[in-house]
Amino acid sequence: MKNYIYFNTRDELLRIDTSKIVYFEADGNYTNIFFENKTQTQISLNLSQMQQLLSRYLNERARIFARIGKRHIININYIFHIQVLRQNLTLSNGSTFSYNVSISKEALRQLKDMIKAGTGSFNAISDIKAHSDDMKTQEMKR
Repeated sequence: MKNYIYFNTRDELLRIDTSKIVYFEADGNYTNIFFENKTQTQISLNLSQMQQLLSRYLNERARIFARIGKRHIININYIFHIQVLRQNLTLSNGSTFSYNVSISKEALRQLKDMIKAGTGSFNAISDIKAHSDDMKTQEMKR
């Protein structure tokens, strides 16, 4: 069953199949959405607003998304490789696409521990927070 989310503006209507979303990335007051077909779009909502919208409209189906630090919401179904020391998260379906996302060490450790624990029970839009010092260092590298 496909789950769609709609974004309606004065001039446009955007319908997105949430299972095709790989991750969201904050860009100031905007959010970039990256898809499995290697395309992306930008929505005029900040990441916190996007997180709230996903929780509100997807309810339990929002469990496929996890907030990682201040800048990202990822689709946990696409986690392919976590490299804590390199501060890199690879999101991929294993064949047609691969995205490398720079994430703080602390956030990646928390994500890795959650997966390793086998809980698999992310709350709707789980928050995996990073220490602010890690995030500042990460931002400086960009």
